[in-house]
Amino acid sequence: MAKQAVLRKRQRPHTALELGRAAGYQAGWDDGYWFGQCELVMSRIPPVTGVWPVHVMYVSTGKGFPYSPLDEAVAATLSGMVAQLTVVKTGEPVAEIAAQVRPDYVIVLDGLQFDVAQIDAMRVLGIRTAIWFTDDPYYSDITTTLAPHYDTVFTLDRNCVALYQEHGCANVHYLPFCVMPAQFRPMKPERSKRKEISFIGSGYLNRVHYFNEADSYLASKETLISGIWWDRLKNFDMLRSKINLGDWLTPQDTALAYNASKIVINMHRAYDDALFNSNSLGVTASSPNPRTFEISACAVLQLTDVRADLASFYTPGVEIVTYESPQEMVEKLDYYLNHENERKEIAIRGMHRTLSEHTYAHRLHAMLSILFA
Repeated sequence: MAKQAVLRKRQRPHTALELGRAAGYQAGWDDGYWFGQCELVMSRIPPVTGVWPVHVMYVSTGKGFPYSPLDEAVAATLSGMVAQLTVVKTGEPVAEIAAQVRPDYVIVLDGLQFDVAQIDAMRVLGIRTAIWFTDDPYYSDITTTLAPHYDTVFTLDRNCVALYQEHGCANVHYLPFCVMPAQFRPMKPERSKRKEISFIGSGYLNRVHYFNEADSYLASKETLISGIWWDRLKNFDMLRSKINLGDWLTPQDTALAYNASKIVINMHRAYDDALFNSNSLGVTASSPNPRTFEISACAVLQLTDVRADLASFYTPGVEIVTYESPQEMVEKLDYYLNHENERKEIAIRGMHRTLSEHTYAHRLHAMLSILFA
């Protein structure tokens, strides 16, 4: 009898502690294996090399967050690509400084709060100037008055090239936005912060419409929505516990939130938003937003709405997943939450494409090639 009791004891199901330990071990192994895959892919991507023997002055926006990460990314990348870099802020006496240091080119980011009289003064001195507009076409009412003051104009939206040419700009180039790998890359977030679905961004009206249609599904999942204006949702109370209302996340926190998600939703703002818009010309937007590249750089599946020029950057269904209606968005969320291998394969291909072609190093290499042809 004693022997039979021992046998029964040995054959009993594992304790909760043992099951938990086994599950934790497997989860840790899966995380480590996935992170190792990402590191291997990243290690095989060749760096962008080359240093231009020129002196560039970079005029940062000086706007603070959320533009400060863009300023940091441009300045840090340029510092390794030109022989001499002088960094100044919008509020400084830029023309006076330029007259003293005589840069070969002055590059202004955004420029909406930069006095073009300083640009005019530098051009009188024979100093060449360039502007990279960061929010086209949403401020076209303003940017079309600024662009003609510069020697060279760069726009992140393809549809704005013709717009600036029509306003008298002779040298206009399409230079879409990108990502800084030091800011957005695969990470290991805490397991307690893991989510199935996330969206980071403001509650513009077109986004609110989509989320109104998908609210029941999002409420049933481990969802994170972070940003301003989400109290506009029709059933805000249904999703209240999943919304960090009013949060402005730093790049590091945003990257951690992306990495903690199985799927990140991307939805571009509407070019004709009724409330927040300076695009009375009605210029349609065709190119991907910065978030497109930032999400993909984290090796997370991105589910995005369609932009006309998106396929120039990623192959839909291979490196990124698209939707064209709230219903299709929900269907694809559900599909990829239940097909992990497919989700991860698309995510890692998207990361590879991003880091191979869409970093600040790639974009600024293209810019310098134009400016110093």
